[in-house]
Amino acid sequence: MRFLMMMIPRGYQPDTPASERQEDGYEPTAEEMAPMGRFNDEMEAAGILLTVDGLHPLSRGARVAFAKGKPTVTDGPFIETKEVLGGFWIIQVKSKQEALDWAQRCPASDGDVIELREIWEMEDLPEEVQKRAAERGK
Repeated sequence: MRFLMMMIPRGYQPDTPASERQEDGYEPTAEEMAPMGRFNDEMEAAGILLTVDGLHPLSRGARVAFAKGKPTVTDGPFIETKEVLGGFWIIQVKSKQEALDWAQRCPASDGDVIELREIWEMEDLPEEVQKRAAERGK
């Protein structure tokens, strides 16, 4: 089973005081990143880490929304956003409980949130979808 573990850091959340937000120009220090680096190393040593990456603040992003067949681009930041991803891991584990166990070991800061979402595997999809994907050469 593959899971996407999404970090929603307190510094990216709109209810965080402005002086504590991680806006454009924010750069984490080596000291701040050391515990997370050790956590990532533990997952890698356990053989479950497929990928891990951090994301820049909203101000460096954009959204493409679709309505009536037309895409509309909005540059960040997105004021209406309640929760913003700061980074993610993709892990491969034997169960949801194992994914939860790893998420609970994360050296997150107060106010941070990790959301777990299972990734669709081809065998989870209906047979017709699997057949069409196979026909496409996927």
